[in-house]
Amino acid sequence: MTIGIDKIRIDKWLWAARFFKTRSLAADEISHGRVQIERHDVKPSREIRVGEVITLVQAQVPRTVVVRALGQQRGPAALAQQLYEETPESLQARARAAESRRLSPEPALTIAGGRPTKRDRRDLQKGWDAG
Repeated sequence: MTIGIDKIRIDKWLWAARFFKTRSLAADEISHGRVQIERHDVKPSREIRVGEVITLVQAQVPRTVVVRALGQQRGPAALAQQLYEETPESLQARARAAESRRLSPEPALTIAGGRPTKRDRRDLQKGWDAG
């Protein structure tokens, strides 16, 4: 929680809020443009304040959170969840994405015969050479 601080680096906050396992992973995601503050790309050294809106992409699903408190240390997950509040739109989008993943077919099931044999590969290669 906030203890005498009014701003903190975004990479450190994302790590403390348990969005990323390490601070360097957080910095990499920020550098790749997967984390934005108020819809603007930022650098890992950008300082955030309480009330700012952060948009990040985790597991190909965008999340939008509002900073509620600043924490410098990584603590238990229950404490980390008190550092932010996810917007209702973000929660709905994550629920839709989870449902979509649940209902989509397993990609491995579309493979009829498994891995091609040596003969299958040769037949495929003949077809490519002829075309």
